[in-house]
Amino acid sequence: MKTKIGAPFIILVVAIVAVAAGIIGYVEYRNAGIQKQFAETAGALASMNTSISILNDSISTLANQDQNFVQKLDSNQLDNSAVLDQINKVSATVSSIDKLSKTDPQLLQKYSKVYFLNEHYVPASLSVIEPQYVYDKARSYQIHAQVLPHLVKMIDAARSAGKNILVASSYRSFGTQTALKQNYKVTYGAGTANSFSADQGYSEHQLGTTVDLTTPLLGATFDAFDGTAEFAWLKEHAHEYGFILSYPQSNTYYKYEPWHWRYVGVDLASRLHREGKYFYDYDQRTINDYLLTIFD
Repeated sequence: MKTKIGAPFIILVVAIVAVAAGIIGYVEYRNAGIQKQFAETAGALASMNTSISILNDSISTLANQDQNFVQKLDSNQLDNSAVLDQINKVSATVSSIDKLSKTDPQLLQKYSKVYFLNEHYVPASLSVIEPQYVYDKARSYQIHAQVLPHLVKMIDAARSAGKNILVASSYRSFGTQTALKQNYKVTYGAGTANSFSADQGYSEHQLGTTVDLTTPLLGATFDAFDGTAEFAWLKEHAHEYGFILSYPQSNTYYKYEPWHWRYVGVDLASRLHREGKYFYDYDQRTINDYLLTIFD
């Protein structure tokens, strides 16, 4: 007996087939869309990778350029540093030349029986030594203005150490030295006078950088100055203030003068003290090297 398929069943089957076809079609449509999107994304990623690669190349190029720039900058800085060093050296040289041009070249000359200082020479500037530092309060003693601070520091330092040093003589002009030498000749005779007193124009006192020193006890008669504690202190410390003993024992210029101290600057005085020599041991060229720093 044949089963009769009814219309509703057929309709249902057709509907199911239609729905299935629709689903399949939709799925294929979606797959096609997904594949398209994937292809587009893959293309975008490929393009991005290319861009990244280009960017990396650019970064690498920039890095190399920066390195070259830094190297060039370092090189330029080194060049600039060298130039600045040269400029500083030239500037220092110019400054030294200018300073030297303003410094009296006579101040370190070996005047005792060697160089002559004419009657017109007067130190660039003279200052009066305050009465508390001199023996004869009634007299006016002068010294080179730039030497005065060093003299005062030395005497003050000595007093702090319990030593009382006083100035018995300082700057003497050409005329004053002439009169003094003449008096010595009359009193002691020319031969004796020449052994301890310079002729006019040959005296270190005319430079304004030299003093004769004494103590309150010795006063104007200071021949025995080397027997005092003050002299012993000076031998140890005078160089620290730029002063040296011009005529020590066994010098070939004048008799031993322990009271006669000349300012030559701390550098030169310290070297003389260190080497155990005296001013006239050095040749003039060596001495002149210290003119630049004489008042430093």
